[in-house]
Amino acid sequence: MFALSEQDLAGKILGCGDGPASFNSEATRRGGYVTSIDPIYHFTAQDIDDRIHETFDIVLQQVQDNYDDYVWDTIRSVKDLGETRMASMQMFLDDYDQGKRDRRYLPASLPEVPFEDGSFDLALCSHLLFLYSDRLSFDVHQQALESMMRVAYEVRVFPLLQLDGLRSPYLDPLWAWFQSQGWRASIERVSYEFQRGGHDMLRLCRS
Repeated sequence: MFALSEQDLAGKILGCGDGPASFNSEATRRGGYVTSIDPIYHFTAQDIDDRIHETFDIVLQQVQDNYDDYVWDTIRSVKDLGETRMASMQMFLDDYDQGKRDRRYLPASLPEVPFEDGSFDLALCSHLLFLYSDRLSFDVHQQALESMMRVAYEVRVFPLLQLDGLRSPYLDPLWAWFQSQGWRASIERVSYEFQRGGHDMLRLCRS
């Protein structure tokens, strides 16, 4: 979903709102440098595991209820989705305690990030900004992107659709703001698509 190259993976990466995902664990095993922030990292592995199991069936039922809103090619069925997500979350849980000791999982959240300017080569945000435009205000989006650009030389956000499948109404006004900041902005199609039509990534770079 982020069109990451080997060169990207060799840099210092910040994941914003990473949640119980396996990216940090997998990248670390490859010798990468990833720091993930999310407010759930205040909790213990058992707390997070309990919450995953409490909500697992509910989330899958929501996907089943909106089956036609998704592309079922790489992931073949709701059952396949559940197994894939649970495997990813288990990988996260197995790595979590060591990752907290290594300060790879830090309890923090957008719109502010607790790092020095230019601490990272690349900042990523998946399935948070734009997707929840009905819950996160325009100001939160603007502050979050500004904060990510402060700490990283490049920012990538995916997807650009809301939960209802429509393009976020914040994108156009933010685009003018990107230009005023002197950032290079582009919308790039990526090979990943699960939410139907959700195949575009926002890329921001410093001039």
